[in-house]
Amino acid sequence: MTRIPSSTQTVQFSEFGGVDVLELVEIEMPHPGPGEVLVEVLVAGINHIEAYIRQGLFADDIPTSANQTQGSDFAGIVIEVGEGVTRFTRNAEVLGHARLSSHAYHVVVSADNLVAKPKQLSWEVAGSLFLAGLAAHDLVEAAHISPGETIVVSAAAGGVGSIEIQLAKLRGATVIGTCGERNFDYLRQLGVKPVVYGDGLADRIELLAPNGVAAYLDNFGQNGADIAAQLEVDPARYASSDERKRIEVTAIDPDEHERARNTLVLARLAELAATRQISVLISGYYPFGLVHEAFDDLETRHARGKIVLGMKPAHSYGVVKARTYADAAE
Repeated sequence: MTRIPSSTQTVQFSEFGGVDVLELVEIEMPHPGPGEVLVEVLVAGINHIEAYIRQGLFADDIPTSANQTQGSDFAGIVIEVGEGVTRFTRNAEVLGHARLSSHAYHVVVSADNLVAKPKQLSWEVAGSLFLAGLAAHDLVEAAHISPGETIVVSAAAGGVGSIEIQLAKLRGATVIGTCGERNFDYLRQLGVKPVVYGDGLADRIELLAPNGVAAYLDNFGQNGADIAAQLEVDPARYASSDERKRIEVTAIDPDEHERARNTLVLARLAELAATRQISVLISGYYPFGLVHEAFDDLETRHARGKIVLGMKPAHSYGVVKARTYADAAE
């Protein structure tokens, strides 16, 4: 039996601020209590909401401590199970969600937070699926999209938007995605009609939607509500970026009922990704020690899809950015 180390490392911050307040610190190895498991993390996703929490923007909504850990998404291998856990055994491959603690080499979570990783699902996608996937799922569900309708998704190439457009297409919708021109080809590959940001956006959307727009999912903020109003979208079917943040904040600190539902949604998303009904682009892969650089990349807001932290990279040449190579070829 492999011996469990006495210590591990995690990301912490002790004050609100930019990426410079993040520290990689040595801590005592945690161990699972009843109903819990210890997971060796292989990949952890990073999300904008985590940067907002670290910046202090949700201090009234998410309680934090003096040495605050962070991270929601992860995938890895179970290395210890607590009393009463029967669904998972040692060496089980899993993905799951944690309360502000997954940016670490090891994490303890309730077994109810875990989903068995499908064999076809890559570690990178598995470790980045939870928060963006849950927000996309809930926003698409709330829009009550029907086959044949046309909807608009703003920031459609981002982590949440890129999943929303695919879930909407699975419901039979025609999807228009707003983005920068550099992301046109990416959206077209997903079967989405791209339209560039900027003045006259509503007019450009109307040219692509002669029968009108039924719903507008806004991940960009700024003047999204005004654009939706110009397109005569029913206000009940306009989802603001603030609504997305609310979903994410609730998912980070859920009650028991919400936690169980979130795991069911994650299982569904994992199956969709494993069977290639949705595609999650990993555009940035950063070794764990480069967590500052990973968040710097995220916070420039130019990333397609998801950015992840890899705890055990299979290579030694540092950061891999899929979009860097793609952009160079354009």
